[in-house]
This record gives sequence, C-alpha cells and structure tokens, in this order.
Amino acid sequence: MKNKKFISTAKDVINLEIKALQQLKKNINNSFNQAVLQITKCQSKVILCGVGKSGLIASKIAATLASVGTPSFNLSASEASHGDLGMISKKDILILISNSGETSELKNVIQFANRNKILLIGIVSKKDSILYKASDIKLLLPTVIEAGGIVPTASTTTQLALGDALAIAVMQNKKFGKIDFKKLHPAGSLGVQLKTVEDIMITGSKIPFVNENLKTSKALKILNEKKLGLLIIRNRYKKTVGLLVDGEIRRLSQKNSDFKSLPVKDVMTKKPITIDRNELAAKALSIMNNKKITSLIVVNKKKPLKTIGVIHIHTILQSNVS
Repeated sequence: MKNKKFISTAKDVINLEIKALQQLKKNINNSFNQAVLQITKCQSKVILCGVGKSGLIASKIAATLASVGTPSFNLSASEASHGDLGMISKKDILILISNSGETSELKNVIQFANRNKILLIGIVSKKDSILYKASDIKLLLPTVIEAGGIVPTASTTTQLALGDALAIAVMQNKKFGKIDFKKLHPAGSLGVQLKTVEDIMITGSKIPFVNENLKTSKALKILNEKKLGLLIIRNRYKKTVGLLVDGEIRRLSQKNSDFKSLPVKDVMTKKPITIDRNELAAKALSIMNNKKITSLIVVNKKKPLKTIGVIHIHTILQSNVS
C-alpha cells in the first residue's frame, strides 16, 4: 500500500508538470520569434543568468545553446554585483530567468543592462515585475502550481522547456546541421557516430590508382602492393572511369585465363558506387552492407568523377562506427 502511495505522488507531480507545459505552449507568441531572430544574429555572446533553481536552468540552457553553435555562458547573479558584470559587453545578449521577476540579486544586472543598452530578454511569469517591465523582449511563463506547493518544480520545467525551444529554433534558423554538430562534439559515442567519410577515408599515395590502358598483369602487382583489395581506374584526364576488386579478378581468372594480357578498362566495373566526403561514415557502412561490398570511392559531389579517397569497411569498424 505504501508503494502505491509513492506511485500516486509521482503521477501527480508529472501531471502537474504536463499541465504547466500545456499552459506554456499557449503562451508562445511573437516575442518568441523576436528572441530567436536576435539570438541568431548576435555577433558576440549570449549570457544567461538566474538565481537558485532558475540559475541552474540558466546554466543548462547556456550549455545547450553553446552545443548548437551559439557562444553562451552562465553568469552567477551573486558574483555579477562583485565585478562579474565586466563579463558583459554591449554586443552581448542577456537572458535573465526568474519566476517572480523580483529576485533582488538580479536587480543590479537589470540596471546594468538597461544603462548600457544591452539587449535584455526576460523569462518571467509576472507582468507586474521589475524584470518583465525592464526587458526588451518579454517571454512570459504561465503561472503554475508547484509540486508539493512550495518547491520550484513545474516552474523550472517550463523554464527548461522554453530554453530548449529557443536553442532548437536558433539552431534551425542558423541551419546548424550534423556536420556542424560533430565539430563541437568530437568525443564520446555521439562524436563517433557523427564521424564523416572524410574523417576516416584513405587518401594520397595510399589510394591504388591505375591508368585504364595499363595491362591487367601490371595492375595486379599494384593491387598486391597497396593491399586494399581494389584498384581505381582513371583515364588520362585523371577522371575515375571504373573499379577493379580482387573478388572480380578471381571470377575473371575462372572464365578467361588470358585476362591478364588485357588492359584494365576491358575487365573493370564501370560506374562504380561513390559516396560524398561529407556523408556520415555510418551511411557508408549501410551502403556497403546493402550492396555486399567492402569499400567505396570517395568524391566531392561538385567533382563526382575525381576520386579523393577510399573508405574501407575495416576502417569504419575500427573507428567503432556502427
């Protein structure tokens, strides 16, 4: 019976927060659009600040914005009045978060922003508050019932959700994509899965290029030296015209014992499968699995006939891409 009571409490808290988010959804208006546009075109930093639980939310929003390409950091409200206001420049955007909008620690920050004409975005739930009145862009939170009646819960949930919405909208407006995301997340499992073909492809002298008119017997020697199990066939203009893999050579040897005397253009596979250098390595692995092949020619989509690399299934697997 006691366990059932705890489960009931959990569901009540979640229901309260769901209701708060539904109210927040109704509050989204053109002020949100203005905030997104201003943050997108900011040429300096976005600084977030709050007190207590709102300060923790400010820190999380700053981290999210930074992770999707908007330089941001969290400013301690208490330290701001003791010198840290010097971290704020006139080109910055200041986002202050306060449920009541009357938190005393924020008043000096508000005055500093207004005095120096720093764009101030207020995330607040009370229209008659100092923060709401002082903000250039006002993002109004709904007045909500806190779980337990006193603990900041539903209010901080709405603050966090609004911050996430801002970050994603700015990201989309900046056209910040997977490749950009990868640059800011090089480590961890996420960074691994966002590796591009270019990150792990084989390049330079390691690529087994041969001319289309080279005798197959000589080409096979290069195949053995490079140890990639393939040859990339080019014409005199250095354009890729075909591919020859060791599996195909074995099949040729069974059909035609004289194939080694032929030029490679007579035995190669024409129009080989290629992949753009900016595609994810995971996509290259998927293509290889579907086509039952072990390597792909890498190109720049602007010059599809010029090979710039080779990506091999072993290299992908060694990079822990799946």
